Amino acid sequence: MATTQWNESNIPDQTGKVVIITGATSGLGKQAAKVLTAKNAKVIMAVRNMEKGHNVLRELTKGYPNHTTSVMKVDLSSLQSIEKFAAAFKAQYNQLDVLINNAGIMACPFATTEDGFEIQMGTNHLGHFALVGHLMDVLKSTPGSRLVVTSSIAHKMTKGIEFNDINWEKRKYKTNTAYADSKLANVYFAYELVNRYKTDPEAPRVTIAHPGWTSTDLQRHMGLARLLNPIFSQQADMGVLPTLRAAFDETARNKDFFGPKGALEFKGYPVKVNANKLAQLEEPARKLWDISEQLTGVKY
Repeated sequence: MATTQWNESNIPDQTGKVVIITGATSGLGKQAAKVLTAKNAKVIMAVRNMEKGHNVLRELTKGYPNHTTSVMKVDLSSLQSIEKFAAAFKAQYNQLDVLINNAGIMACPFATTEDGFEIQMGTNHLGHFALVGHLMDVLKSTPGSRLVVTSSIAHKMTKGIEFNDINWEKRKYKTNTAYADSKLANVYFAYELVNRYKTDPEAPRVTIAHPGWTSTDLQRHMGLARLLNPIFSQQADMGVLPTLRAAFDETARNKDFFGPKGALEFKGYPVKVNANKLAQLEEPARKLWDISEQLTGVKY
């Protein structure tokens, strides 16, 4: 008997549900917005480039005249922008059923955020840390809410975060290591969030996903990855499935991690996977949380 593979058909109608997707103008975020628009969710595409956001919105909503998908501005490399976005969202909505922390940058040249953070840790982790902090009250007030944290198989490719030099001010910059550190930080954040709210019945369910090797614009700074894409990668319609399963599988529990089923978790239908042992250590997760609160000024 053939095993049924989890896919977007497993997602029920989402009429009346409010979903925020960060980084929804390309790749996995765009694909998630497309699927959830078709499922009748109130999708908020939280994007940095509003012109691109509106162009993508028009593309995604063709054929859906009654859609409730919209675009709002947030720059995850700016704490001020994140705070403004959260305030604007809460002025319009009193519920948040699913928050998908999808946006990210990968293997780019050294740069810093508006607030002086190394660009990959600042955008991929600290920006989302601040965003969740600002939205936690509405997540808690929405019954059955869920937070999806997007990591990567790259979280396994670091020896650990250098907490004494998290912004790469003392070391020679290694962009791939900085990316892997930020993806390890995503896992630490999810696990520590669950630990800190484990006695709070109103806390959102927190799950994690990684897309395997998916061909997206994220790889624009990685020539080798683009060269090997035809051999190892999958397209966004498959790569987004772990994220969607993390967001909508009713059997998912706190700390469940979803990724592709195939060899090395590169591609395939979504199944539960395991973070590496380093990612499951509690002490560095607590340390990262404390540093994140200090750097962002956002207290949970």
